[in-house]
Amino acid sequence: MEFISKELDDYVVRHSENEPEHLQQLNRLTHLEVIQPRMLSGHFQGRFLSMISHMIQPKNILEIGTYTGYSALCMAEGIQEGGKLITIDVNEELADLVNEFIVKSKKEKVIEHRIGDAMEIIPTLNLKFDMVFIDADKKNYLNYYDLVFDLVNPGGYIIADNVLWSGKVLMDKEKLDRETKILMDYNQRIHEDDRVAEVLLPIRDGLMIARKK
Repeated sequence: MEFISKELDDYVVRHSENEPEHLQQLNRLTHLEVIQPRMLSGHFQGRFLSMISHMIQPKNILEIGTYTGYSALCMAEGIQEGGKLITIDVNEELADLVNEFIVKSKKEKVIEHRIGDAMEIIPTLNLKFDMVFIDADKKNYLNYYDLVFDLVNPGGYIIADNVLWSGKVLMDKEKLDRETKILMDYNQRIHEDDRVAEVLLPIRDGLMIARKK
């Protein structure tokens, strides 16, 4: 489902900050050479994540689901001096590409790219985070939320991508697939969690932003 017309979307993109050159290159390369390029955050969402990061000015960021590293590079733009962004993904095949663009962006001292199961890695992290971005396997969204919650500082943010799932959240209940049900459960859990304040934005495929009170 397209939430706004292509013409209006194009207008929005044209009047948003341009992608830095290394992100333009990564965007093109992802679409040319990588499977499922729609998974890329892309220009508009990337600029939004950069803007949010600049507003929060996080000391530490955790990303669950790296893909080709585009969103990590965007969020790293607003991180504090001396801060760290840890991004986790199971896909070893994309590691060289991710690391290549981390170097191109000159963020190799900031971004730590870990390969492995986030469910196993997250409990080993000895850091507190001001910003968490969840954009991995949908079946574990609620598990990721529960795992990271105590690692988030009061006033910190947990952002989850794809929570509108191409508009499938509006389908009749009997027609829902498993992933849609999980995402609807995630949205409802956040809405009912009095430990956070939340807003669901119809940006690209939906971003649920929860601020820990």
